[in-house]
Amino acid sequence: MARDVKGKVVLITGSADGLGLAMVDNFLKNDAKLAIMLDFNEKKGLESVAAMKAKYGKDRAVFYTCNVVTDLEKIFDEVIKLGYIDVVINNAGILDEKNIKNTMNVNAIAVMEWTIKFFEYMRNDQGGNGGTIINISSIYGYRVTAHIPYYHGSKFAVMGFSKSIGHEYNYNRTGVRVVTLCPGLTKTNMANHPHVRDDTTFDDFAIELKTYEWQTADDIGRGMVETFQQADTGSVWLVEGGRPAEKINV
Repeated sequence: MARDVKGKVVLITGSADGLGLAMVDNFLKNDAKLAIMLDFNEKKGLESVAAMKAKYGKDRAVFYTCNVVTDLEKIFDEVIKLGYIDVVINNAGILDEKNIKNTMNVNAIAVMEWTIKFFEYMRNDQGGNGGTIINISSIYGYRVTAHIPYYHGSKFAVMGFSKSIGHEYNYNRTGVRVVTLCPGLTKTNMANHPHVRDDTTFDDFAIELKTYEWQTADDIGRGMVETFQQADTGSVWLVEGGRPAEKINV
C-alpha cells in the first residue's frame, strides 16, 4: 500500500544543499504540508529555504541552524511547536577519514540519538500518532572498499541500528516505522572531494570511484519519496544509477 505524502510535516537534517535539499524539494513537490530544514550551514540554509518558499509557498518550509551532534534537545523543543512531525529523515553526514570520533558522532551516534528521540515522540502506545523515520546509510553501509574504513563503520552502524529499532516487533508495539535508505554514488560536494585515511591511496580510490554508476541529488530526492511511499518497517532500500528506489536484502 502506497503511503501518501500529502499533508505530512517532514523534518530533514543536513538539508541546506545536496541530497537533503533534493529531498525537501521532492517532498514539497508531492504536497507535503511543511518541510523543516536543519543544517549547520546557516548561510546556505537561509538561501535554500528562501528558494523553497518562493517555489512552493512561504508557509511550506522553515529553516533552523543545527549541529546534529549537540543541538538535538534545543531543536526538538522548537520544532514540535510547529505541529505534529510525521516524518524524520536523518540525512546529515560527513566523509572525514582523518577524524574517527567526528565521523562516528555525526554519521552514527547522532542518527541513533535523533531516531530514539523522535521514536519516543511518535509512538502511539504513549500518546503519539505513529510516524516514519528514514535513516540514510550508503552503498558503503553494506559494500566494502579498502579506502574509507571510518565511513564504512559509521554507515554499517546506521544499517544495523535501523534494522533493529525498525523491527516489526517494535513497529507493532509503537506504530513507528523505521527504514534505511542507501544512496549510491551521487554528485555532491562531499562525493566530489573524497578524503581517504591513507593519502597514498587517494589515486587508487579516485580510479575506483570512476567505475561506479553516478547519479544526481534529485535522483535521491525522488527515490526518498518512493521509499517513503513503499517501504515496510525494518527494510533497506537502494537508489543507484538514477533508477527508482528498490528494496534490497542485506
